[in-house]
Amino acid sequence: MKCDILIVGCGVSGLYCALNLPRDKNVIIITKSEAEESDSFLAQGGICVLRDEDDYGAFFDDTLRAGHGENKKSSVDIMIKGSREVINDLIAYGVDFERDEDGELLYTKEGAHSRARILYHKDQTGKEITSKLLSAVRALKNVTLFEKTAMVDLLIEDNEVKGTVCRAGTGEYFPIEANYTVLATGGVGGAFRHSTNFPHLTGDSIALAMKYGIELENIDYVQIHPTTLYVGRGGDRKFLISESVRGEGAILLNKNGERFVDELLPRDVVANAIFEEMKKDDATNVYLSMERIPKEEIVHHFEHIYKHCLKVGFDVTKEPIPVVPAQHYFMGGVKVDSNSKTSLERLYAVGETACNGVHGKNRLASNSLLESLVFAKRAARAVTDGYSEASPMSKIAINAENYTNFEAENRINVRAAIEEEKKKR
Repeated sequence: MKCDILIVGCGVSGLYCALNLPRDKNVIIITKSEAEESDSFLAQGGICVLRDEDDYGAFFDDTLRAGHGENKKSSVDIMIKGSREVINDLIAYGVDFERDEDGELLYTKEGAHSRARILYHKDQTGKEITSKLLSAVRALKNVTLFEKTAMVDLLIEDNEVKGTVCRAGTGEYFPIEANYTVLATGGVGGAFRHSTNFPHLTGDSIALAMKYGIELENIDYVQIHPTTLYVGRGGDRKFLISESVRGEGAILLNKNGERFVDELLPRDVVANAIFEEMKKDDATNVYLSMERIPKEEIVHHFEHIYKHCLKVGFDVTKEPIPVVPAQHYFMGGVKVDSNSKTSLERLYAVGETACNGVHGKNRLASNSLLESLVFAKRAARAVTDGYSEASPMSKIAINAENYTNFEAENRINVRAAIEEEKKKR
């Protein structure tokens, strides 16, 4: 199988990259599971956007403050300045952001933001954006999407990536040759016991980067989300209680019903405060109270959260809910430049898989969707502007025995690499 451009992953970054490629290019997208099972579908809170020119300095400072100043400033600048163009594109694709009675866009505020600059669709912004992009991609005649098709290896020759080795849902292994390959495989949540991520996100791009010496950056920068619903089970995907709930007035309480932290501090600070409170009280969790949020706002703005909690036995309009921190987001990844190019020729990386330096040590709430989209579009433009044919692989040999346990091995290897990097700090 051959194509012009191969995209591995169909979250917002992979889909938006495909939508920004020329229609005369043959594009293949592969995704490890069902198309709807990407973490992009799970994003609740919203997507940041530059409100106006007066907001630039505050947006820039908020991003750096959350990232502990370790952000790459040029990348932050690119993201902020590219935000309105991305939002206009999303609206053109039919994304239905919340609006007031006059039809003007509504903005909300989340932790560590000094101003309301987040667009949202109820509490399922990721699902709204990703589903509309997926529909647009499926309508393209030049794009073929293969579900339940996993990347198990890269095809590399003469320091150029020329495609991947894949495993179909049937268990068959086969190569896809491509002139350009874009890694958009998401994060590393599958390597952790407690995570908000889908468990099949096992850091496959990170594992292959380690295998072939592709440059990585800050792979120990793993964000813990402060508030996921605690139901007493381990090993399953944790249900996220969005940052925007605290942005709208929810407060954190200890087992005695006492407030113990400023809920609008950056995520890592709030998560550490929760861990300390749990340790002090010898508790399995703390509690999140939405009593300060009007019931009608909870039912409308946070409809998904309200219904899910009700389903498992908690009425958030009447009682605090048990919450606990869990692994949530990967700020490190495959090192890329401002156009999302990796250290190998013909290989790009976008979304949570990549590290372009925007997030620094800790991601600012609702910057993830924005960063993914801005730099996915830049990847598409870079591929288009520099496009050339790759020479065919001289030889492709596939030994299926090497890939039988690739997911389990990737979980172990990626987690070990993260822990080893932490020790070096």
